[in-house]
Amino acid sequence: MFFSFIRLIVRLLILTLNGRYKVQGKENLPKDDNYILIAPHRSWIDPVYLVLAASPKQFSFMAKKELFKNPLFKWLIIKMNAFPVDRKNPGPSAIKTPVKILKESDLGLVIFPTGTRHSTELKGGAVTIAKMSKKPIVPVVYHGPYTFKDLLKRQKATVRFGEPFMVERKIEGVKDVTAYYSEKIQDAFVSLDSEENK
Repeated sequence: MFFSFIRLIVRLLILTLNGRYKVQGKENLPKDDNYILIAPHRSWIDPVYLVLAASPKQFSFMAKKELFKNPLFKWLIIKMNAFPVDRKNPGPSAIKTPVKILKESDLGLVIFPTGTRHSTELKGGAVTIAKMSKKPIVPVVYHGPYTFKDLLKRQKATVRFGEPFMVERKIEGVKDVTAYYSEKIQDAFVSLDSEENK
């Protein structure tokens, strides 16, 4: 209820400030299964647009533990289904918590593997979560305003969903399955990004 209410408020705010946004590939989102949205993290705005674009689905979020220091903000993001992760020293809970959420609730999972587009540092975690939960990964990219100032300029915004895929435990002829899927995720980002310029 709280998640849906906040999303409605944010949607009205975004439409007022920046106008309508474009959603492409929404038909790729699984309708009968939970799933993991994985995207490159480019701005504080991109998670907002991803959640709006995937509506009415509700999500949980992996968030760096530093965001939970402010009591008021901590209350808000917990209400929005976020849970803390120590990016420098991720423990077992960084995998177990999202796997449990995916398997035991209707909440999807949003993962921003790293702060940069081309790093593969944390994509292995996303692959492991998908493998253990047996839920599909849906790559997604956001293009649009990256700052509040840009938002006020009414720059066009687009969310583009790619095709979902399952993570298999073993692939014939592939020695490092995690590296294989990490590269697949990165290639999906590059492909989705390239469509923006067509």
